[in-house]
Amino acid sequence: MAQTYADEVSGQFDTPASKSSGGLQGGRSRRFRATVGMDGQAIADTVVLANVPAGYAFSHGVITASATLGATATIAIGNATTAGAYRAAATFTAANTPTLFGLAAAVKADAYTSNEQIILTVAAAALPDSTGYFIVDMYFSAP
Repeated sequence: MAQTYADEVSGQFDTPASKSSGGLQGGRSRRFRATVGMDGQAIADTVVLANVPAGYAFSHGVITASATLGATATIAIGNATTAGAYRAAATFTAANTPTLFGLAAAVKADAYTSNEQIILTVAAAALPDSTGYFIVDMYFSAP
């Protein structure tokens, strides 16, 4: 029977052996929380959610809203280069329902080699102007 190795551990079986990234194997989970008040943010507005240090690797995110963000407003979560690197632009209408997100490419990516600023981008329609808020929790592993 053939045996293969996951990308993150394959170096341990090379000659000479190498260590796995501490951000991907055996790392500690770190949460970055961002609470955003719904204030009618316009299309193309951005909100800085977190500044993540080098060496961290994205695991997943969770969005929880006190009220719906509206049927037409969309939000993307990414960075200055790719607006939807972690969550593609989509509506979010699930009030009081924690919802997981994370694109496979972002989860598979290696640990950051430099600091990463995570931003939310409003697209398609403005967010509601209300007393509501939403929370974006992003989880990373770190050495």
